[in-house]
Amino acid sequence: MMLPMIRDPFERLGLDREVLTVSQLNGRARVLLEDVFSSIWVEGEISNLARPASGHVYFTLKDSGAQVRCALFRNNAARVRQALRDGLAVKVRGKVSLFEGRGDYQLILDTVEPAGDGALRLAFDALKEKLGAEGLFSSERKVALPAHPQRIGIISSPTGAVIRDIISVFRRRAPQVELTLIPTAVQGREAIGQIVRALQRADNLGFDALILARGGGSLEDLWCFNEEDVARAIAACVTPIVSAVGHETDVSISDFVADVRAPTPSAAAELLAPDSSDLQRRIDSLQRRLLLHMQNRLAHARLRVEGLSRRLRHPGERLRQQAQRLDDLDMRLRRAFEQRLNQRRERLARLDTRLAAQHPGRTLALLKQRLDSLSERLPRAMRETLKDRRQQLQATVQTLQVVSPLATLGRGYSILLDERGQAIRSASQTHNGQRLTARLGEGQLQVRVEDNHQTPVTLSLLD
Repeated sequence: MMLPMIRDPFERLGLDREVLTVSQLNGRARVLLEDVFSSIWVEGEISNLARPASGHVYFTLKDSGAQVRCALFRNNAARVRQALRDGLAVKVRGKVSLFEGRGDYQLILDTVEPAGDGALRLAFDALKEKLGAEGLFSSERKVALPAHPQRIGIISSPTGAVIRDIISVFRRRAPQVELTLIPTAVQGREAIGQIVRALQRADNLGFDALILARGGGSLEDLWCFNEEDVARAIAACVTPIVSAVGHETDVSISDFVADVRAPTPSAAAELLAPDSSDLQRRIDSLQRRLLLHMQNRLAHARLRVEGLSRRLRHPGERLRQQAQRLDDLDMRLRRAFEQRLNQRRERLARLDTRLAAQHPGRTLALLKQRLDSLSERLPRAMRETLKDRRQQLQATVQTLQVVSPLATLGRGYSILLDERGQAIRSASQTHNGQRLTARLGEGQLQVRVEDNHQTPVTLSLLD
């Protein structure tokens, strides 16, 4: 059911009696609340926090005397940086509304912020976790402090007890160290940019070390040393930095990023200001040790020189020894050369003997003798072979004559041959009128078949 547009939620109140449905009542109440409390800030403590799968966040905001339900929808919940939890003190902004389905009075929120010191503490923890994850607190990137610095830069306020305490410590312990103040504000929003610029300037002035110092104060007073810009400026410095912010119980992000943390500014000065009396005692001890070491080295060198002097010989004696050794090597070389030459002569003689034994003239003489012998044997072998072959031929001819058809023809027989020269063995191979050749013992005849007696003779019965 659509409600009519109401310009003034109170315009109908107190007029004629009107009976409303529950839905109409809740709808008008919602419009009234959202119109009057369209954007308000409320501070309290979170309880009954719920995060359903939809991504919306629901909780109850309470103080010591009352409570109100709150709804933070998904789009606005994604913009909340800190982690919400039960018991967290927060400031919320939103509009007062009514959930018409149940008639529940609630706040529809668009912003949630930590309240009071809790907000600073949450921001401190969030930045600490972020920079720690990036490795800005790791021990690998920290630089050791110089043992005997000569020039030290102090980044602090030019007024106050901090700078006087640092100067007092250096005057007492190491008056020879040169101190330079790089002034900057150490409290308030404007201090952030000044501290960053002071760090960058000091890092470029070639100091042996830097002291970043401030006296004690509340968390809000020290907050500029918990800013991300200041932390990254400290991390970018090449010069070793000692952080001395606040009292011993105060801890800042700058303390984690700096190379060394000092509990107080005076303690930072003591870290970089070696005690002059201690240095003098150490120098005296080193001087004694150096003198004793030099005496031992001189004594050892003297003994070594004496030993070398005894071992040292005149160059002429060394040259005579070398000349004798040269003569000995010359004689050994000559003997070796003669021995090698004799070995080569003997080997040459052996090779000459072997070459003479394998001379081609001797081989040719042997081959000529063998050729002459073969030349004599060849005619004799040919005659004997011809004689054997002649006898075999005569025997074969006699055998052939015995079985030859020509011998049969010589006894009066003949052979009939057809046009192709094939022998006629049967009368059926001929036909009447066919011309044949008759082969005789001497010569041949041409004949014609008058009747091969293969065709039946038919006689007329009437003849």
